[in-house]
Amino acid sequence: MTAKRISDILKDQIGWNMNTTYTLIKRCIGKGAIERREPNFLCHALVSKEQVQEREMVELINKIFDGSADLLFASLLNRKRLTADEIERLKQIVDNLK
Repeated sequence: MTAKRISDILKDQIGWNMNTTYTLIKRCIGKGAIERREPNFLCHALVSKEQVQEREMVELINKIFDGSADLLFASLLNRKRLTADEIERLKQIVDNLK
């Protein structure tokens, strides 16, 4: 996708101006998350959504929960009333980890 198209989407969805979007794109390029291709400043992701989610989760756990995934999990569970189906799915996830 072109940087211009990304800028247009972020302007519509978040209200960012072009300079903010281009600054963020350049930071992502510098971190190796995005590759710039020509012509037209095409942006190509070098990491998957899942890789980004994993990195962000690890950072969140380390920063907010002192590296404790169980504290994160407990915090999430205490903030929302779960349906019986959701509880069952969570139990299956935990069972699959064993």
